[in-house]
Amino acid sequence: MISRLYVRALTLGALLLTSAAALAAPCGTGSFETWLEDFKKEAASNGISASAIQAGLTGVTFDKTVLARDQSQKVFSQSFEEFSGRMVPPRLTRGSNMLKQYGSVLGRIEQAYGVPGEVLVAIWGLETDFGVNIGKFATLRSLATLAYDCRRTDMFKAELMDALRIVERGDIAPQEMRGAWAGEIGQTQFMPSSYVKFAVDFDGNGRRDLLRSAPDVLASTANFLANHGWQRGKDWEPGSANFAAIKEWNKSEVYARTIGHFATQLSRAP
Repeated sequence: MISRLYVRALTLGALLLTSAAALAAPCGTGSFETWLEDFKKEAASNGISASAIQAGLTGVTFDKTVLARDQSQKVFSQSFEEFSGRMVPPRLTRGSNMLKQYGSVLGRIEQAYGVPGEVLVAIWGLETDFGVNIGKFATLRSLATLAYDCRRTDMFKAELMDALRIVERGDIAPQEMRGAWAGEIGQTQFMPSSYVKFAVDFDGNGRRDLLRSAPDVLASTANFLANHGWQRGKDWEPGSANFAAIKEWNKSEVYARTIGHFATQLSRAP
């Protein structure tokens, strides 16, 4: 799976260490089970319902594999030519087919949010091969593990809270909430905080389903970009406002340029 965490190690590594003494549920001290019980109380104090807490966190255990993945992140060092050359050509034909298959939906999304279908399909393809590889890690377990670890506790505690809010509003059942090892969910890999803020129910079934609904996935991705400065009708060349919006999606210059390159190639496809 092509996760955004694969290329954002620099930004993650730049985050400040959290002071354990300042937390209601101290990280890394005592057992994981004790920490989790304290977190449940904190979630309740933040307005999360008892039913969502019980459904989302009952039986959650520490995942050593997730912690090992996090600790072994390496700085992304491929050049644009290397990365785009590896990622774009194998996905170009399918991406062109997806543009045609979802043409009507993408047209409505562009009308609503101003983001062209080529950009959305490029992101979709790079993130999960158009929804094929969304990840198999249990999201709530991953986030709880990373929140218990002391390096970015505040960040992942907030993400775990938002994952419970997704459960609470009925968008995804806890047992179905699976994705990347660091908690990214769905076909374009939203962190729970972005899911809560930007996911939309574009297919009108009453749920914001970024696991199974392509219309919801694509429209939510467009909503994210629109809320980060996307300008309708403008190009996405490096240095433009729209390229800056793409960099809000992924702060890696190489990854953002690859999204733009892929989108340009799709716009020229027959």
